[in-house]
Amino acid sequence: MEIEIRPLRTLEEIEACIELQRRIWGSEDLDVVPAHVLITAAHNGGVLLGAFAGGQLVGFVFGFLGTDERRGREAPAAVKLKHCSHQLGVLPEWQDKGVGYQLKLAQREAVRNQGLRLITWTYDPLESRNAYFNIAKLGAVCNTYLRNVYGELHDALNRGLPTDRFQVDWYIASRRVATRLRQGHYALSRALFEQAGAVLVNPCRFDDRGLPIPPETFQTPDVAFWLVEIPHRFQEVKRQDPGLARAWRFHTRELFETAFALGYLAVDFVREQEPGGPPRSFYALVRAHLTGTEPWSIFARDLVDLRDAE
Repeated sequence: MEIEIRPLRTLEEIEACIELQRRIWGSEDLDVVPAHVLITAAHNGGVLLGAFAGGQLVGFVFGFLGTDERRGREAPAAVKLKHCSHQLGVLPEWQDKGVGYQLKLAQREAVRNQGLRLITWTYDPLESRNAYFNIAKLGAVCNTYLRNVYGELHDALNRGLPTDRFQVDWYIASRRVATRLRQGHYALSRALFEQAGAVLVNPCRFDDRGLPIPPETFQTPDVAFWLVEIPHRFQEVKRQDPGLARAWRFHTRELFETAFALGYLAVDFVREQEPGGPPRSFYALVRAHLTGTEPWSIFARDLVDLRDAE
C-alpha cells in the first residue's frame, strides 16, 4: 500500500498521534507528548509529519528548532541553530516496511527548506535495530554520550534501566549523507573492518541461554578503528535477565565515554551471523583527532550548498 507523508494539522490528526505514542511505546499518559505541545511546536518552527496508509495514521516524526553549545560550520552564520528531532514512531505492524525511512527523508527535506544543516536526536545505543537505522542507513554519526538523560521512564521499552542515550548528528547537507541516501548503505562486514586494522575491544561470550555476557574489562588500543559489541537483541536480554541488561548498560557506558573522550566517532554499524552461531552486532568507531577548536565532527567539514546536497 502506498504511504503518504504530510504535516499533521487538524486536532483529530494530533489526537491520533497521541494514541500512536501509546501504542508504539506502551507509554503511560505521563510520558506522552500532549496535544498542546505538539500544536505549539508545529506552528512555531517545528516539524510534525505523519505517515498515512489508506487514510490511517501509521507513523509520525516530531521535532523542533534547537540550539547547540558546540561550534562549527554546520550552523548558519553565527546562529547555532539546528533541528532537534524528538520522536519517530511507527506502528508495530507497519515496521520494517520503509515507513520510518520515508519519514526521515521527509523530515530532512522540511528542515532543509528552513535553511538548517543539522538534525540531532537521541536513541538507546544498546538497541541494535535503531543503531543500524540511524548510523548505517541514514548516515548519522555520534560522539556524544548522555547518562540517564530522561530519568526514569515508565514505558515498556525503557522501564527499569537508566535512560542512557547516544545523541547523533545528522549532517543533512553533507556529501556523506547525500551519498548514503542516494546510493544506499553498502554493508561492510566485521572481517573487512578487521582487515583494515580494526580491533574488537570488548568481545562478549554467550551463556547456556544464548545470552551475550559483556567482558569485565575492555581494551583501548591505539588504532584507527575500534569495533564495539552490543547485544543483538537487547530487549530479549532485558526480558530474560534484567540484571544482565543493567550490566550491559554500565559496561557500554564506560566504554563509549572512554572512546569519545579519546576522539573516536561512531560512523557505522555491522550485523553478522556466522554459520551455527548467534547473531551479533558491532559499532564501528573511527579516531577523528578532534580538538575543542574544530567542528565537532569531521563530517561537518564536507558541508555543501543545500541546493547541491541532493
